[in-house]
Amino acid sequence: MVADVSAAPPKAEPDPRSSARRRAKRGPAVWVAMYHSVSDCPEDPYNVTVTPARLDRQLAWMSSRGLRGVSMRELLAARARGTERGLVGLTFDDGYADFAGDALPVLCRWGFTATVFVLPGRIGGENAWEPLGPRKPLLDVAGIRRAVAAGMEIASHGLTHLDLTKTTDAMLHTEVNDSRHLLAGITGSDIEGFCYPYGYLDERVAAAVRRAGYRYACGITPGPDGCGDFALPRIHVGQVDNAARLELKRRLARLFGRSVEAV
Repeated sequence: MVADVSAAPPKAEPDPRSSARRRAKRGPAVWVAMYHSVSDCPEDPYNVTVTPARLDRQLAWMSSRGLRGVSMRELLAARARGTERGLVGLTFDDGYADFAGDALPVLCRWGFTATVFVLPGRIGGENAWEPLGPRKPLLDVAGIRRAVAAGMEIASHGLTHLDLTKTTDAMLHTEVNDSRHLLAGITGSDIEGFCYPYGYLDERVAAAVRRAGYRYACGITPGPDGCGDFALPRIHVGQVDNAARLELKRRLARLFGRSVEAV
């Protein structure tokens, strides 16, 4: 016998689109800016340097639009509470020494915080992984502790800036785990975040970062399906990014999958 279901349709399965619509009601997803070096060095073949004056204007633009720059730790904590509206994640890759000398005063002037992704295997060294361009010094222990004292988050960029997708399992473990423990010893606190060198990751690398005890990891693109907070996307911000370009990047962030979605 076939049951008559014409009068009362069966209970529908949850529509995954409904949860997306509920998230959308909370407003636009937040975005994360990816910086590197902050200095007046004119030689910049990799487009990774902004001057302190340009950074100041970029942060002024954020503030004028009711936005506040925060570390990834603050951003994700706010997202968990549902209070992330109006926040912008600020990250600085590679741990250049000029963060303490040039970026930190600008951030403090605006009352912003940021996450600095440091290479503990190169502390006090230089950017030897870049074959072109000037040699730039990296943060030493004193510089790292100065950033922490100012309210910045210190997180790991691996030990030595390797493409982790091309390493052996043993080397991957060393780069991911040892860097976390070394930075914890310097800062005196847990290291929650990781950043993939060059933005390169795959499922193996993301899984290693998760196993190491990190709570999130930043890339550039969203990464493989299922990575979630272990492949948080970011938008590169450089010297040419004036107010008009920043506004465009903000508007296009969600369209191109470069924003951190609400939970």
